[in-house]
Amino acid sequence: MRAILAAVLTAATLAATPALAQDAAVAPSPPPEPSAATMANNDTGADFYVVGLGAAILPDYEGSDDYSFSPVPAATGRVSGFNFLLAGNRLSVDLIPDGIGPTWDFQAGPIAVVNLNRNSTKGIDDAQVRALGKVDTAIELGGYVGIGKTGVLTSQFDRLSASVSYRKDVAGGHKSTVLAPTINYVTPLSTKMVAGLFVSGERVGEGYADSYFSITPGQSLASGLPVYNARAGWKNWTLGSLVGRSLTGDLRSGLQVFGTVVYRRMLNDFADSPIVSRNGSADQWLGAVGLAYSF
Repeated sequence: MRAILAAVLTAATLAATPALAQDAAVAPSPPPEPSAATMANNDTGADFYVVGLGAAILPDYEGSDDYSFSPVPAATGRVSGFNFLLAGNRLSVDLIPDGIGPTWDFQAGPIAVVNLNRNSTKGIDDAQVRALGKVDTAIELGGYVGIGKTGVLTSQFDRLSASVSYRKDVAGGHKSTVLAPTINYVTPLSTKMVAGLFVSGERVGEGYADSYFSITPGQSLASGLPVYNARAGWKNWTLGSLVGRSLTGDLRSGLQVFGTVVYRRMLNDFADSPIVSRNGSADQWLGAVGLAYSF
């Protein structure tokens, strides 16, 4: 049943990961644990690979109420017992080999994210937010730890997992940190279909709040928005659902179609920032449809 998770991971990460386009907003953190691939291939422990491409609808910037479409590529798999996940601008690797069959699974490894939020103004429809100017690209490096259990409720293949990642910008974009806990549940509905849910949150540092949500006196003069000083704290929570279906017989190999819907709620100083409360919305909707191929 290796492609069960392949379809789920591809769907979840494509919906929850910002596209590579420069004007894409930062979307909620997906389950960062590539080792969840054990559910898809826990019967043999063999290597496998999945590649996918989706069309995602994302806000113009984090907190925007204007949306645009963007392509999002993804890949996941297992090599010599180690799982990896590449989703748009996000890469993670699980350095703890997985067990075989319904079992507990521990995860730990590096994670890297290229944060493209507002690094270009070309894709932002709102003239006042455009006038705030660009924010340098942030390269967030860090790690994650997690635990998962295969064979929980519906069958020996469903999976419940929890993880937390921590990243720090090393490129000078926001010069701060992102902490992201995630809970993820996926289950096969048949040999042809799989569904899942995930909930996550993000807590960010002072530099992140200042870079993307504060408004300096100079920016206020240029944009007409009021001066605002955002503080560090919990930035958002996210709830996502997803479904994948095989187009070539079953989920163990071949072509799959997937779809997902994600809701994100901005919190605290981030929801109160004028770019959100006056020119955007604290309620953020994201979605994606696409194809994945497992082999």
